[in-house]
Amino acid sequence: MADQVKTIGVLTSGGDAPGMNAAIRAVVRKALAHGLKVKGIYQGYRGLLNEEIVDMTARDVSDTISKGGTILYTARCSEFRTPEGQNKGAEICRRHGIDGLVVIGGDGSFAGAQQLAARGINTIGVPGTIDLDIACTEYTIGFDTAVNTAMDAIDKVRDTSTSHERCSIIEVMGRNAGYIALWCGIANGAEEVLLPELYDYNEQKLIDNIIDSRKKGKKHFIVINAEGIGHSTSMARRIEAATGMETRATILGYMQRGGSPTCKDRVYASMMGAYAADLLAEGKSNRVVGYRNGEFTDFDIDEALSMQKSISDYMVRVSRAMAI
Repeated sequence: MADQVKTIGVLTSGGDAPGMNAAIRAVVRKALAHGLKVKGIYQGYRGLLNEEIVDMTARDVSDTISKGGTILYTARCSEFRTPEGQNKGAEICRRHGIDGLVVIGGDGSFAGAQQLAARGINTIGVPGTIDLDIACTEYTIGFDTAVNTAMDAIDKVRDTSTSHERCSIIEVMGRNAGYIALWCGIANGAEEVLLPELYDYNEQKLIDNIIDSRKKGKKHFIVINAEGIGHSTSMARRIEAATGMETRATILGYMQRGGSPTCKDRVYASMMGAYAADLLAEGKSNRVVGYRNGEFTDFDIDEALSMQKSISDYMVRVSRAMAI
């Protein structure tokens, strides 16, 4: 099976995440250790369709493990969502001798990898997203760095919120997943955490909680709001009008995607990238690398995309209990 793959391509797709460079580096160096050639594809699937493809050596990934973002860049590509675009992508892979491909990205990127695998290109997905919203794995590249960045920022906002006796609505990223919000809620000791998976849009309940807390002597209030709920600025205006408490919104935004990756993101991303290269060297295809129960493993892409992920009920209960 190993001689089926001679040249591996690697690309990053979708939103960037700290640790992607560690994964790229591991793919390149582990593939070279297997005696395979490696080609880097710039700008994700868009770059594939535009044939932005270069040979990569071990030196090309030197001094990249500590860098945030992705040295291969990334982009969205609507053309690749079409059968015509997918056929073109597979043909370009064959034209450049790429018979194995590592796709580092989220579930949308994996859907593209699934289509290339169906067209005869051995394809492995590596979960790279700060959102932690891929169901088959307990870890996704970039989450650890993003949640630590958000935690540090929220600590700073709390300092000024306390000084001014304010209510602060702090919006964190995560698309429609509330993992960053929930983890920060516990780590930062927030009084309220609003999660897309659970929020009932009963703003009056939040307002009543703030009023009740002030009656008990609470002088400041931190609300962590997930991106999937959003509208933090208008929410702050309504809360201030209803409670009389000065209220400000802070949207942390893309700072959560940047920065040098944490040790965990460097090590885990390296392990996942190396694992992906090993799978391709073995002739495997249509797989997603994951981390479960303390082990790195892999899943069928079809199975992985069909899985559903839910927020931990126990973490939610702990978050609420700690806010009392």
